[in-house]
Amino acid sequence: MTDDLPESVKKCLDILDENVEILANIELDLEDEKEDELTSNLELHQLFDMTEDVAESAKLKRAEANYARRLTEDSL
Repeated sequence: MTDDLPESVKKCLDILDENVEILANIELDLEDEKEDELTSNLELHQLFDMTEDVAESAKLKRAEANYARRLTEDSL
């Protein structure tokens, strides 16, 4: 039994070493993702205005698509 103990400890240390490397790689990946995050310097009212602009743009695109669909249906 005592002969198996050093071998078991060595296996446990090997497993720990592997897990430390995996965790270090995960930490590096998370740091890279943090760098990709956008930070806004806009005020709340500016964000609200941008949201309204996007909504209006989407409405215009939908209206254009509906108009084009109606023209196509009328020509058939």
